[in-house]
Amino acid sequence: MNFIAMDFETANHQRHSACSLALVMVRDSKIVGEYYSLIQPETSFFWRNIQIHGIKPQDVKTVPKFPEVWESIAQYFNPYSLIIAHNAPFDNGVLAGCLDYYNLEQPHYLTLDTVRTSRKFYQNLPNHRLNTVCGYLDIPLLNHHDALEDSRACAEILLAQEKEFGRTPLKKFVRSI
Repeated sequence: MNFIAMDFETANHQRHSACSLALVMVRDSKIVGEYYSLIQPETSFFWRNIQIHGIKPQDVKTVPKFPEVWESIAQYFNPYSLIIAHNAPFDNGVLAGCLDYYNLEQPHYLTLDTVRTSRKFYQNLPNHRLNTVCGYLDIPLLNHHDALEDSRACAEILLAQEKEFGRTPLKKFVRSI
């Protein structure tokens, strides 16, 4: 399989408040690359978000704002790209929110949500949070809510599902944005 696993962390509840982003590139069912950036959101931080991911306002004072980050990654978002995430509606929503906030064109791409695939394939789990699915599949998740760590874990979940169930059942979960 070829895909990119994406994960955002946000400064607050606003969809345009991305404060970190990670992408993990997979080609021929192997992780071949990673991208990570802190992002300077043009909004305030909520204490609960800081508590979850540990990113503080002082950590992002001198890092790029979203448009600069987008210049580096926009090439990955095209109608033939499969972009996956664990709880994809959130991450796709943050991407769309950031693009809207900065009046940048929305890309069209394919997406798959590993929460949905996990609900289908692992119905016996008490929940389908990233840490629960990783624990069940014995996938390391050492720093949950670190965007790069979460992206890697998401990629490993889909690779484990491909290995166990094959590609055909996974295709039913692919949507177009």
